[in-house]
Amino acid sequence: MNVLSVDVEEWFHVCGVGGALAPERWPALPSRVVITTARLLDELDAAQVTATFFVLGWVADRYPELVERIQTAGHAIASHGYGHIRVPELGPAAFGADLSASVRALLRAGAGPITAYRAPEWSLNTRTPWAFDELAAQGFTVDASMAPVRIVGQTSYPRQPHRRRTAHGAIIEVPPFVVDRVGQVVPLGWGWALRTWQPRRILRAIEHSNALGYPAVLTVHPWEIDDDPPRVRLPVRLHFAHYFRLSGFINRLRTLLRTAPFSTLEKVAHAARSM
Repeated sequence: MNVLSVDVEEWFHVCGVGGALAPERWPALPSRVVITTARLLDELDAAQVTATFFVLGWVADRYPELVERIQTAGHAIASHGYGHIRVPELGPAAFGADLSASVRALLRAGAGPITAYRAPEWSLNTRTPWAFDELAAQGFTVDASMAPVRIVGQTSYPRQPHRRRTAHGAIIEVPPFVVDRVGQVVPLGWGWALRTWQPRRILRAIEHSNALGYPAVLTVHPWEIDDDPPRVRLPVRLHFAHYFRLSGFINRLRTLLRTAPFSTLEKVAHAARSM
């Protein structure tokens, strides 16, 4: 089984950016998350794909009807935290508070129970060993935050679902899909790489991973399929990650959805737990 996951956040939820996208400005910025998520839900329905939606608590509090629509469509609801802040920047106490706030927001919107989590920018890493204990203490059993790539993680991280022991029980870690290309580890399952590569190349990579017995975990954001995304000036690296090759992505994604088999993160984690 492969996984299609969705990080439900606004186009302006960019970590570590101030100025026009500073958190205090978010309420005044034009919202696009409802319309773009609705479009993505229609695509998933047409392809008969069930996905896991990691919903930001900030979004759930403002658009509870969106959470209800996702759940009514048969998809799994998980936590993406509350305020879209990288975990190392929060620290242990603030991380626990952010996690709790996200769960409360999702429960208020009618979702539950919430047992899976993904950190903003895959920011659980060697700097946050305390985060897994906090997740388990709050009842989470699945995490999808440790990326085996440079910058946000480490290439030495496992690439397959695996158990992580904590003081409060085991958590199944389900990492995103990466591949080796020209001596580099490429984050094929999300971001600019998923938008750049032709569907046939991605499908071949998925087939190769599946042949080895490993699931491919893909992630998209609603803002990536926006017909008319708002544009702001960002630092070069973030501008590239946020805007590169958005045009036509919905068509390339449609090919993937209708060709490769996908399920929810929870089903893949369950299979890993039983091994």
